[in-house]
Amino acid sequence: MNKVGFFRSIQLKFIIIYILLLILAVQVIGSFFTDRLEEDLMNTFEASVNERVEMLSYNLEQAFTRERSEEDDSLEQEIQAIIDDVNTDNLATNIHVYDSQGGILGTNQLDGRSDIGKKSTETNVKNTLLFDQSQENRYFDPQTDSRMYVHVEPLIGNEGLSVGAVQFRASMEEVYNQIEEINNIFLQGSILAISISAILGILVARTITKPIKEMREQALIMSNGDFTQKLDVYGRDEIGQLAETFNDLNSRLKHSYATIEEERRKLSSVLSYMSDGVIATDQTGAVTLLNDAAANMIGLNPDDVIGDDLIDVLNLEEKLVDITKLPDSGSMIIDFSDEETPFIIRANFSTVVDEEEEATGYITVISDVTEQEKIEQERRDFVSNVSHELRTPLTTMKSYLEALSDGAWENKEIAPRFLDVTQKETDRMIRMVNDLLQLSKMDSDELPMHKERTEFMGYTQQVLDRYEMNLPETITLERQIPKGKSYVWMDKDKITQVFDNVITNAIKYSPEGGKVRVNLEVKRHMVIVSIQDEGMGVPYDKLDKIFDRFYRADRARTRKLGGTGLGLAITRELVEAHHGKIWAQSKDGKGTTILFTLPLMGSNRGKGK
Repeated sequence: MNKVGFFRSIQLKFIIIYILLLILAVQVIGSFFTDRLEEDLMNTFEASVNERVEMLSYNLEQAFTRERSEEDDSLEQEIQAIIDDVNTDNLATNIHVYDSQGGILGTNQLDGRSDIGKKSTETNVKNTLLFDQSQENRYFDPQTDSRMYVHVEPLIGNEGLSVGAVQFRASMEEVYNQIEEINNIFLQGSILAISISAILGILVARTITKPIKEMREQALIMSNGDFTQKLDVYGRDEIGQLAETFNDLNSRLKHSYATIEEERRKLSSVLSYMSDGVIATDQTGAVTLLNDAAANMIGLNPDDVIGDDLIDVLNLEEKLVDITKLPDSGSMIIDFSDEETPFIIRANFSTVVDEEEEATGYITVISDVTEQEKIEQERRDFVSNVSHELRTPLTTMKSYLEALSDGAWENKEIAPRFLDVTQKETDRMIRMVNDLLQLSKMDSDELPMHKERTEFMGYTQQVLDRYEMNLPETITLERQIPKGKSYVWMDKDKITQVFDNVITNAIKYSPEGGKVRVNLEVKRHMVIVSIQDEGMGVPYDKLDKIFDRFYRADRARTRKLGGTGLGLAITRELVEAHHGKIWAQSKDGKGTTILFTLPLMGSNRGKGK
């Protein structure tokens, strides 16, 4: 990870925020201070002008009301003398005195004395003389380029009437100059304060950002698998508590990492020394793991296979084109034989799902079953030969019994019943032989399947109704079939044979007074059928073998009950021909449950013919 520059760091952001807050505070304080300062200076200036106007007005009123002799100065002369004595202190720029008609009687401006005697046209002067009220206003004088303050005060005679007015016009530029000087001083002080605050902000920001930088560096170290270092804790504040929490996280990750690494080594050892091959893929079917046993079986280099599609690796192009169909097939035989050496493996598929039941990958376990397949082939050949050998004598026996049934037997009451039973048993034997031939055809993929769309719940009810009509009195048949309709693409005769084989076995091995329970459950894209008896059960280590041909869990008892060891083998072949799965659950001495699944129509299973 690249180092973060100063201009992109959190330290600069702290400094900028700190300075912006300080500038905002200075701006608010400065705005308030300037407004109050201007208001106070203006009030002081106006008060000073008004005080002078009041004093001048008093002297002028005395001049207007005094009686004069011929030796005394005239009114104009006295007024001019009063005006000349006024000390303006550079405040007043212009003083005019008017009579009651608005004529100018005197002024302090030398260049304006030529206007004495003229009548004023200014509005504020007229209003003062007309209403006997003082007038105050401010304005900007473009001729002098300055801001002015004008105060017009009426002069009241002895009779309480206005005898004239005095106009005092003063420049406010000196006040504004003072304000500007004070603002400049305030601005300089603010800049100095902000500069000092910025330096302090950098130092303060470093105390905050230094632990954060150390945490970032520690996180980078931890990402590389090094959990030996610890962070320094500089205080008990939030950042200090965060550092302590970070150290605690470091310790926990160190322990978890060590545990995971130990489990990984164990798993690696198990995979390396397993006799079975293990292939792991992601959800798209790309190979992510291949142990040495699997590489040896398929004859490929593990490094070259990583990333390849599992279907291509196992040469399944002709059987499957979609990786999601592999777990549905459960177990699959794959032929890697060549012209000289037979080599057959069995692949078992399973799906890796997350907590939301979504597939995240697939696990394939492959085993060398060449020898087992060789034995199985020998058994298949034997079944085919025995079937052909037994079919002829059984047919001959059936012909003789039919002849006897036609009247050769002397006892007319017993003979027909006996012959009828014998004929039914002969028919059963013939069906068994036909089943052997059927099994042989299934092995060679020559058995035709006549599949059709079948409502499975109603079909199962019909099959069970047929059994209940011929059920022994000592056996009870219980059924749990959900309501609703579920459709399966299947061969009715073949699935009926599956039910016959499994239910017949359940009845045979159930004790007197026992129950045979048939349950159906619809789950996602399949229907699950379970048939449970209360018989002697099957040992756990023999459960996987009961579907093998000619296998008998208890040979003596099986012969006594008339079993041949082929029923469940045929059942397995028929279920798998419908893209289903079959398995058994049992506890020795507590009965056996046979379960098989069939795909519902509309699922991702193909509709084979």
